[in-house]
Amino acid sequence: MMRLGLSMRGLGYHPAAWRHPDVPANGASQIEHYHTVARHAERGKIDMIFFADGAGVRAKDTPRGSLARLGQYITDIEPTVLLASISAITTHLGLVTTASTAYNEPYNLARRFAGLDLMSHGRAGWNIVASWSNEEAKNFGLEQVRDYNERYERAAECADVVTGLWDSWEDDAFTLDKDSGVFFDDTRMHRLNHEGKHFKVRGPLNARPSQQGRPIVVQAGNSPAGRDIGAKHAEVIYTASRTVEEALEYYADMRERLEAFARPTDALRVMPGFRTYIGQSRDEAQEKFEMLQGLIDPVVGLSFLADTFGDLSGLPLDEPIPKDYTPSGEREGLSGGADRLIARARQDGKTIRELYLEQAGQASSNYVGTAADIADIMEDWFHKHACDGFNLTVPHLPCGAADVADLLVPELQRRGLFRTEYEGRTLRENLGLPAHRNRYSAMRARETSPA
Repeated sequence: MMRLGLSMRGLGYHPAAWRHPDVPANGASQIEHYHTVARHAERGKIDMIFFADGAGVRAKDTPRGSLARLGQYITDIEPTVLLASISAITTHLGLVTTASTAYNEPYNLARRFAGLDLMSHGRAGWNIVASWSNEEAKNFGLEQVRDYNERYERAAECADVVTGLWDSWEDDAFTLDKDSGVFFDDTRMHRLNHEGKHFKVRGPLNARPSQQGRPIVVQAGNSPAGRDIGAKHAEVIYTASRTVEEALEYYADMRERLEAFARPTDALRVMPGFRTYIGQSRDEAQEKFEMLQGLIDPVVGLSFLADTFGDLSGLPLDEPIPKDYTPSGEREGLSGGADRLIARARQDGKTIRELYLEQAGQASSNYVGTAADIADIMEDWFHKHACDGFNLTVPHLPCGAADVADLLVPELQRRGLFRTEYEGRTLRENLGLPAHRNRYSAMRARETSPA
């Protein structure tokens, strides 16, 4: 079966989502908004909801005034607190969120997610990120983020420590024997005693395992170091593949990396991001897309070009970028992709307005059409083994979540691609992942098994 996640980033993934008439403008700070979206997701039998997160306001105010108009990316609710609330109003839906290895200690991470896993009866997941924004770094006593190698070195060690702490207690450690007075078997409690370059952690974790053994580990990122962390630890990977060819290449690469870490191929679910505008007809779907595009404030649109081109606010919006224009100002994260965009913009002669509508609306990763149209694409990727499912990054919430539950999911079910009922109570069961085996329980089994 295809696996589906629903990304619940604030009010949706379109930058003008907060201006949509059917979207609560302050919804990102209201628990009722998130409860509504979560109920739609569970009604649609979605595997999990997923929260991207950052430790600060990461968007920059370039051009001046864009930050004040961006809306839904500025304030929200800390996601582990939010997911704890959602766990109380759902019974099967997986609960996954980002937590940075750059600005958290591994013991706190392990304890927080173990608590969420226990509260939800085995439905929690941790998405590992190394954090990239200087705006976040400045909230933690740094002027800029650590360099690439240090960030990912720290992230890899943090993942080792967190997963080690989750194995502090063997599966049968808690005897709870009132007659003997023994609460737990102390031979099945383990201290990690980790000493590394970035962390020194003794353990054990003061939280027992949940019904699924430990939280699901998720990794989102495309860098080589990030892929290695995913291949070593992750059970779900969110990717940014924009074509089936990119997805096939990524999937093949991850299978090779899994083999290098001696992990079976069924231990990982690869789920690329997938943005849908779904209508009862193609015209209706296109109208939904164009309505949101029309709500993009020009200053906000220009902010999506700033990292590549600098501040273009002094140029006419309905003319191409002048051939002799030289990008200036701070351009954080400039990459080969930015260079290609500059070259293509000059070659195609697109106006500045056309460029920002393309970049802000991310038209190249949008799928606009009926449920059958979109299911055709998903089925093609799935049957070609380009992925195990999709992380749906819907443009606006809660409306986009309702469209998934009411239109897309029934079409996938009709084709036999998606469940009609949840297979189990835990996230691990519903993802079809192998049961977690505590490392110490596995060691004990090997030591006691016949030669």
